[in-house]
Amino acid sequence: MEPKVADTTNETGSVPLLDLKPSFAVMREEILEAVTRVFDRQHFILGPEGAAFEGELAAYVGAEHAVGCASGSDALLLAFMALDIKSGDEVVTSPYTFFATGGSIARLGAKPVFVDIEPETFNIDASQIEAKVNWRTRAICPVHLYGQTADMNAVREVADLHGVPIVEDSAQAIGAEFDGRRTGVLGHMACFSFYPTKNLGGAGDGGMITTDDIELAEKLKILRDHGQRPKYTYRMIGLNSRLDELQAAVLRIKLRYLESWHARRAEIACRYFQLIEDAGLLGELTLPPLGPKRRHVYNQFIVRVSDGRRDALRDHLRERGVGSEVYYPIPLHLQDCFRSLGHSEGDFPEAERAARNPRAAHFSRSDRGSANGRCGSCRRVLQVLIWLSHSY
Repeated sequence: MEPKVADTTNETGSVPLLDLKPSFAVMREEILEAVTRVFDRQHFILGPEGAAFEGELAAYVGAEHAVGCASGSDALLLAFMALDIKSGDEVVTSPYTFFATGGSIARLGAKPVFVDIEPETFNIDASQIEAKVNWRTRAICPVHLYGQTADMNAVREVADLHGVPIVEDSAQAIGAEFDGRRTGVLGHMACFSFYPTKNLGGAGDGGMITTDDIELAEKLKILRDHGQRPKYTYRMIGLNSRLDELQAAVLRIKLRYLESWHARRAEIACRYFQLIEDAGLLGELTLPPLGPKRRHVYNQFIVRVSDGRRDALRDHLRERGVGSEVYYPIPLHLQDCFRSLGHSEGDFPEAERAARNPRAAHFSRSDRGSANGRCGSCRRVLQVLIWLSHSY
């Protein structure tokens, strides 16, 4: 589908961190028609919209099966439940990620075993995984952070050697590719989030698990519906975690636009690579690299700011109405709720450095923003650091 371009002009002249209104304006009639269809049908849970969206999402990523659920966090939890992960088990993952990755493991009484990240991509350093695998390891959970995959050849090599399943945390990376294959089929299961800020975002929470294993798919369908099959017959203890029909109807519309949005994001990213280089900022900003064999979908465009000036730059942007965000300022191993794991500062230095140093720069199609800064460096940064809109 060819992208439709919405007017992204903000009435206040500011550049918000997130503005979903322009993209909704483009799809308004389609979405309202889909939502009306659900209300007219009065079938809100486990109905035809959800089933259709599962099939369409599975086809998009190239998986045999897709199982909808209530959120990306539940997708992770259900995937680990489907693997029968329990107290005493271990799951190898990254400490530099959104809380749901480690929280879903701990929720089952299992132990998240952290591996430091690559300093360039912020993804798990696959070369360090094998040292953390032992007889308690029940899964490896690489996080495809910010829209780019982990090094899945290296992850699979360790997983295959030890017979350990891979659960992809692809909450931020729908449509990202490694070696020509999309996230969703790079492991045994993959977990997606449809939180509104994601590249494919709904009108609220929603999630999906994809797999090529029919037995896992059937188990996931039982687990998301309290563990019952048939009705009132409980084969296992599950969750109430079903993707509702309204969300599925909205997401079906948005899925049709997703590839054109990805193409637009890549185009904008290329433009800002060039603008930052032309502005002479490559020594002051470290840009997101594109790893080999990857397709980056830029859920966020992350830069590092040199010489400890991240917060000063953020303040400078805020004063001028330009939204930005510091992602994951405290890595998981230093969070209070994981104190029982016994980690301390210095255990995962790259994750800690990333938490202290990067900032999320969201770029727009235009060069909006005043150039009246306090220093030449900040003025040049301000000319290029603005929101990467969802409104293409």
